[in-house]
Amino acid sequence: MSDNIFVVGAYEHPTRLATNKSVAQLHAEVAIGALEDAGLSKGDIDGFFCAGDAPGIGPLSILEYLGLDVSYADSTDIGGSSPVAQVGHAMRAIRDGKCNVALITSAGRPRSEAGGAGDLTERPEYPESGFEVPYRAALAPSYAMCAQRHMHEFGTTSEQLAWIKVASSHHAQHNPNALLPNLVTVEEVLASPLISSPLHRLDCCVISDGGGAVIVARQEVAKSLARPKIRVRGVGEAVGYTRGSDINLTTSAVKHSAKSAFLEANVTPEDIKYLSTYDSFTITVLLAIEDLGFCEKGQGGRFVADGNLISGVGRLPVNTDGGGLSSNHPAHRGGITKIIETVRQLRGEAHPAVQVKSCDLAIANGLGGMLDRRHGAATAILERIS
Repeated sequence: MSDNIFVVGAYEHPTRLATNKSVAQLHAEVAIGALEDAGLSKGDIDGFFCAGDAPGIGPLSILEYLGLDVSYADSTDIGGSSPVAQVGHAMRAIRDGKCNVALITSAGRPRSEAGGAGDLTERPEYPESGFEVPYRAALAPSYAMCAQRHMHEFGTTSEQLAWIKVASSHHAQHNPNALLPNLVTVEEVLASPLISSPLHRLDCCVISDGGGAVIVARQEVAKSLARPKIRVRGVGEAVGYTRGSDINLTTSAVKHSAKSAFLEANVTPEDIKYLSTYDSFTITVLLAIEDLGFCEKGQGGRFVADGNLISGVGRLPVNTDGGGLSSNHPAHRGGITKIIETVRQLRGEAHPAVQVKSCDLAIANGLGGMLDRRHGAATAILERIS
């Protein structure tokens, strides 16, 4: 069996508010969309991948709901980075002959359910709960603490972080489905309410319903389809901060996932034309850019400033769909959207105003969990084959 594995289908649900749909229905609709995009039928799917956003017992309930008959199933959950990691799992399952065509779905409706990301440690069975719940450990302060530390060590400023939101808004204005399509300025970001110092409201991602799906297949299947050939060059994943006080707040697990991905792909950051990276908060983007190797540690603030992430303007176009900061962060898990926009860019199907010229090598990067504590990261390097 060929070592060449391809992403052959990708679909993002257009809704950002699904008051009349169940989570299972959203998973079904994105699966149908990805199948139609690829030109495949449900019977072609023999591998299925999901994470904790899928309702029911791991993959079992959603497999029954979708009516899929598969030879391989995977429900790995490392937070919002799960779909990116699952691209690698699907690649390896196909290489090992476990399946030929793998479907990955992710969907949810926290906006309809008024579900804020907020507190991640309220369940008493979590082993960390007894140590963290009394101190009200919550999501925004977790990322804010990392931002404060980066500012302390390297002189990073709130203005520099604000440029990340500005770039996302420049891209979102061209996305008809973006939840926040309006342009914003650095001054407007800094004037928005402070959520957890130094992060303002516009430094934080949206809460939205929706989801997406991608299909990964062996080379022979990809060749039979009338779609651009998007090859999986390399995927790495890692888990960070699992050893108590052994913490470096300015470096994430992305560093280790990126090292594995670049090694497998046999490319360097200088070869990358486009980046879709997790943007739960602006600091998430800054740390990822450093940990992916696009600049030295501590130089991220300078790198992201002055429009350097805006397509057609800056050195590294980032999140040209508007990302989680402006477009979509379904189920509090944005990993699937990072893969989808990366595929769009490599196919040349992004909006013309943000399409990166000669985009042949790109990264989808995910991160999920608490940045100052336990979190998962995954990096996928994808390539367009002529």
